[in-house]
Amino acid sequence: MKDSARYVKIVEWSEEDQCFVGSCPGLFYGGCHGDDEQAVFAELCEVVDETIELYKKDGRTLPPPTAGKDYANKMLHVA
Repeated sequence: MKDSARYVKIVEWSEEDQCFVGSCPGLFYGGCHGDDEQAVFAELCEVVDETIELYKKDGRTLPPPTAGKDYANKMLHVA
């Protein structure tokens, strides 16, 4: 398993920007955007991998993982 699998990746439609925006909460926000949801997710995965590699190259500790926290069900109770 890659380290990037430990982080939640979100692609959502932005009414303000009129495009899909990808982010990885806990690692970075607003990492990429575009008109095609699947292309934005693919790019987001690449950006997450690159960000993790930069952390490692700089000798920095990665932020705590965000995956496995059941955010989808938690967000249902907020909405």
